[in-house]
Amino acid sequence: MSLLTVTNLVKTFGSGDTETRVLRGLDLTLEKGQMAALLGPSGSGKSTLLTILGTLMHPTSGGHDMLGVDLTTASDAALTTFRNLHIGFVFQFHNLLPDFTALENVVFPAAIREGRETAAARSRGADLLTRMGLAERIDFPSANLSGGQKQRVAVARALMNAPELVLADEPTGNLDRASALQVMELIGQINREEGTTFLISTHDEKIAATCARQIVVGDGVVSG
Repeated sequence: MSLLTVTNLVKTFGSGDTETRVLRGLDLTLEKGQMAALLGPSGSGKSTLLTILGTLMHPTSGGHDMLGVDLTTASDAALTTFRNLHIGFVFQFHNLLPDFTALENVVFPAAIREGRETAAARSRGADLLTRMGLAERIDFPSANLSGGQKQRVAVARALMNAPELVLADEPTGNLDRASALQVMELIGQINREEGTTFLISTHDEKIAATCARQIVVGDGVVSG
Protein backbone atom coordinates (compact mmCIF):
# COMPACT_ATOMS: atom_id res chain seq x y z
CA MET A 1 0.00 0.00 0.00
CA SER A 2 1.40 3.38 -0.97
CA LEU A 3 2.21 5.96 1.69
CA LEU A 4 2.88 8.88 -0.63
CA THR A 5 2.83 9.65 -4.32
CA VAL A 6 4.23 12.60 -6.22
CA THR A 7 3.37 13.04 -9.88
CA ASN A 8 4.93 15.30 -12.50
CA LEU A 9 6.62 17.28 -9.74
CA VAL A 10 8.32 20.47 -10.91
CA LYS A 11 10.36 22.90 -8.83
CA THR A 12 11.79 26.03 -10.38
CA PHE A 13 13.89 28.69 -8.67
CA GLY A 14 14.26 32.21 -10.01
CA SER A 15 12.66 33.53 -13.18
CA GLY A 16 13.58 34.76 -16.62
CA ASP A 17 17.29 34.49 -17.40
CA THR A 18 18.05 33.25 -13.88
CA GLU A 19 15.40 30.51 -13.86
CA THR A 20 16.69 27.11 -12.75
CA ARG A 21 14.47 24.03 -12.97
CA VAL A 22 15.69 21.59 -10.32
CA LEU A 23 12.87 19.02 -10.52
CA ARG A 24 11.61 18.29 -14.02
CA GLY A 25 8.37 16.33 -13.87
CA LEU A 26 9.45 13.86 -11.20
CA ASP A 27 7.28 10.85 -10.33
CA LEU A 28 7.75 8.82 -7.16
CA THR A 29 5.76 6.44 -4.98
CA LEU A 30 6.83 5.22 -1.55
CA GLU A 31 5.18 2.18 -0.05
CA LYS A 32 4.28 1.93 3.62
CA GLY A 33 7.08 0.34 5.62
CA GLN A 34 9.67 0.83 2.89
CA MET A 35 13.34 1.48 3.62
CA ALA A 36 14.69 3.48 0.69
CA ALA A 37 17.94 5.25 -0.12
CA LEU A 38 17.96 8.43 -2.20
CA LEU A 39 21.05 8.68 -4.36
CA GLY A 40 22.42 11.19 -6.85
CA PRO A 41 25.23 13.71 -7.35
CA SER A 42 25.32 17.08 -5.63
CA GLY A 43 22.87 19.43 -7.32
CA SER A 44 20.67 16.63 -8.62
CA GLY A 45 17.67 17.76 -6.57
CA LYS A 46 17.78 15.29 -3.67
CA SER A 47 17.56 17.91 -0.95
CA THR A 48 14.88 19.85 -2.84
CA LEU A 49 12.81 16.68 -3.15
CA LEU A 50 13.20 15.86 0.56
CA THR A 51 12.19 19.41 1.49
CA ILE A 52 9.04 19.19 -0.63
CA LEU A 53 8.18 15.71 0.68
CA GLY A 54 8.58 17.09 4.19
CA THR A 55 6.05 19.86 3.37
CA LEU A 56 8.68 22.52 4.09
CA MET A 57 8.58 23.82 0.50
CA HIS A 58 5.85 24.10 -2.11
CA PRO A 59 6.48 22.62 -5.55
CA THR A 60 6.06 24.89 -8.56
CA SER A 61 3.60 22.39 -10.02
CA GLY A 62 2.63 18.74 -9.82
CA GLY A 63 0.85 16.49 -7.34
CA HIS A 64 1.87 15.51 -3.81
CA ASP A 65 -0.39 13.11 -1.94
CA MET A 66 0.36 11.42 1.40
CA LEU A 67 -2.01 9.27 3.46
CA GLY A 68 -4.79 10.29 1.07
CA VAL A 69 -4.26 14.02 1.71
CA ASP A 70 -3.62 16.39 -1.21
CA LEU A 71 -0.73 18.42 0.18
CA THR A 72 -0.41 20.73 -2.82
CA THR A 73 -3.66 22.51 -1.93
CA ALA A 74 -3.27 22.48 1.87
CA SER A 75 -2.75 25.74 3.76
CA ASP A 76 0.51 26.44 5.58
CA ALA A 77 -1.25 25.89 8.92
CA ALA A 78 -2.60 22.54 7.74
CA LEU A 79 0.83 21.53 6.46
CA THR A 80 2.41 22.37 9.82
CA THR A 81 -0.13 20.19 11.64
CA PHE A 82 0.27 17.36 9.12
CA ARG A 83 4.06 17.50 9.34
CA ASN A 84 4.05 17.37 13.13
CA LEU A 85 1.74 14.36 13.17
CA HIS A 86 3.10 12.26 10.32
CA ILE A 87 6.69 13.20 9.36
CA GLY A 88 9.99 13.01 11.22
CA PHE A 89 13.32 14.50 10.16
CA VAL A 90 16.96 13.53 10.68
CA PHE A 91 19.62 15.90 9.35
CA GLN A 92 23.35 15.59 8.68
CA PHE A 93 23.94 18.06 11.50
CA HIS A 94 21.95 16.72 14.44
CA ASN A 95 20.59 20.19 15.44
CA LEU A 96 20.23 19.22 19.09
CA LEU A 97 19.64 21.88 21.73
CA PRO A 98 23.00 21.88 23.57
CA ASP A 99 21.64 22.93 26.97
CA PHE A 100 18.94 20.22 26.90
CA THR A 101 19.54 16.66 28.04
CA ALA A 102 19.24 13.80 25.58
CA LEU A 103 15.73 13.07 26.89
CA GLU A 104 14.63 16.70 26.73
CA ASN A 105 15.76 16.89 23.09
CA VAL A 106 13.83 13.74 22.20
CA VAL A 107 10.65 14.82 23.99
CA PHE A 108 10.71 18.31 22.46
CA PRO A 109 8.52 17.51 19.38
CA ALA A 110 5.83 16.01 21.61
CA ALA A 111 5.99 19.01 23.95
CA ILE A 112 5.44 21.31 20.96
CA ARG A 113 2.44 19.24 19.84
CA GLU A 114 0.87 18.94 23.29
CA GLY A 115 1.82 22.38 24.55
CA ARG A 116 3.63 20.81 27.51
CA GLU A 117 5.91 17.93 28.46
CA THR A 118 3.89 14.91 29.64
CA ALA A 119 4.83 11.82 31.64
CA ALA A 120 3.76 9.64 28.69
CA ALA A 121 6.09 11.54 26.36
CA ARG A 122 9.00 11.21 28.79
CA SER A 123 8.33 7.49 29.04
CA ARG A 124 8.33 7.06 25.25
CA GLY A 125 11.41 9.24 24.93
CA ALA A 126 13.30 7.17 27.48
CA ASP A 127 12.25 3.97 25.72
CA LEU A 128 13.47 5.28 22.36
CA LEU A 129 16.82 6.31 23.82
CA THR A 130 17.17 2.90 25.44
CA ARG A 131 16.52 1.23 22.08
CA MET A 132 19.21 3.47 20.62
CA GLY A 133 21.68 2.12 23.18
CA LEU A 134 21.69 5.33 25.22
CA ALA A 135 20.04 4.23 28.47
CA GLU A 136 23.01 5.53 30.45
CA ARG A 137 23.01 8.86 28.63
CA ILE A 138 19.34 9.84 29.04
CA ASP A 139 20.06 12.68 31.46
CA PHE A 140 23.33 13.79 29.89
CA PRO A 141 23.43 17.30 28.36
CA SER A 142 23.59 16.75 24.61
CA ALA A 143 26.76 18.88 24.45
CA ASN A 144 28.53 16.11 26.39
CA LEU A 145 27.67 13.34 23.91
CA SER A 146 29.86 11.98 21.12
CA GLY A 147 28.98 12.57 17.47
CA GLY A 148 27.50 9.11 17.06
CA GLN A 149 25.51 9.44 20.27
CA LYS A 150 24.13 12.82 19.19
CA GLN A 151 22.96 11.37 15.89
CA ARG A 152 21.23 8.49 17.68
CA VAL A 153 19.46 11.08 19.85
CA ALA A 154 18.42 12.85 16.64
CA VAL A 155 16.96 9.59 15.27
CA ALA A 156 15.04 9.05 18.52
CA ARG A 157 13.73 12.63 18.32
CA ALA A 158 12.51 12.03 14.76
CA LEU A 159 10.58 8.98 15.98
CA MET A 160 9.08 10.69 19.04
CA ASN A 161 5.65 11.37 17.54
CA ALA A 162 5.52 7.93 15.86
CA PRO A 163 5.53 9.36 12.32
CA GLU A 164 4.63 7.24 9.33
CA LEU A 165 7.54 8.72 7.36
CA VAL A 166 11.06 9.70 8.40
CA LEU A 167 13.13 11.79 5.97
CA ALA A 168 16.87 11.65 6.59
CA ASP A 169 19.27 13.97 4.76
CA GLU A 170 22.82 12.55 4.92
CA PRO A 171 22.23 11.31 8.50
CA THR A 172 25.62 9.57 8.67
CA GLY A 173 27.64 12.13 6.71
CA ASN A 174 29.57 13.39 9.74
CA LEU A 175 30.12 10.02 11.41
CA ASP A 176 32.97 7.53 11.26
CA ARG A 177 32.24 4.21 9.54
CA ALA A 178 31.50 2.25 12.72
CA SER A 179 29.12 4.92 14.09
CA ALA A 180 27.42 5.30 10.69
CA LEU A 181 26.72 1.58 10.40
CA GLN A 182 25.47 1.49 13.99
CA VAL A 183 22.99 4.30 13.28
CA MET A 184 21.81 2.53 10.11
CA GLU A 185 21.41 -0.75 12.00
CA LEU A 186 19.19 0.99 14.56
CA ILE A 187 17.16 2.68 11.79
CA GLY A 188 16.70 -0.72 10.13
CA GLN A 189 15.53 -2.20 13.43
CA ILE A 190 12.90 0.52 13.85
CA ASN A 191 11.80 -0.01 10.25
CA ARG A 192 11.31 -3.72 10.79
CA GLU A 193 9.69 -3.52 14.22
CA GLU A 194 7.44 -0.47 13.81
CA GLY A 195 6.91 -0.38 10.05
CA THR A 196 8.13 3.21 9.83
CA THR A 197 8.93 4.28 6.27
CA PHE A 198 12.42 5.77 5.80
CA LEU A 199 13.75 7.78 2.87
CA ILE A 200 17.47 8.34 3.39
CA SER A 201 19.53 10.67 1.21
CA THR A 202 23.16 9.57 1.04
CA HIS A 203 26.28 9.64 -1.11
CA ASP A 204 27.58 6.49 0.58
CA GLU A 205 26.93 3.34 -1.46
CA LYS A 206 27.56 1.11 1.57
CA ILE A 207 24.88 2.99 3.52
CA ALA A 208 22.54 2.78 0.52
CA ALA A 209 23.13 -0.96 0.32
CA THR A 210 21.56 -1.38 3.77
CA CYS A 211 18.25 -0.15 2.30
CA ALA A 212 15.85 -2.43 0.43
CA ARG A 213 15.33 0.13 -2.35
CA GLN A 214 17.68 2.55 -4.09
CA ILE A 215 16.16 5.60 -5.77
CA VAL A 216 18.48 7.58 -8.04
CA VAL A 217 17.86 11.26 -8.78
CA GLY A 218 19.38 12.68 -11.95
CA ASP A 219 18.45 15.62 -14.15
CA GLY A 220 15.43 16.32 -11.97
CA VAL A 221 13.77 12.92 -12.34
CA VAL A 222 14.15 9.57 -10.56
CA SER A 223 14.83 5.96 -11.39
CA GLY A 224 14.60 2.94 -9.13
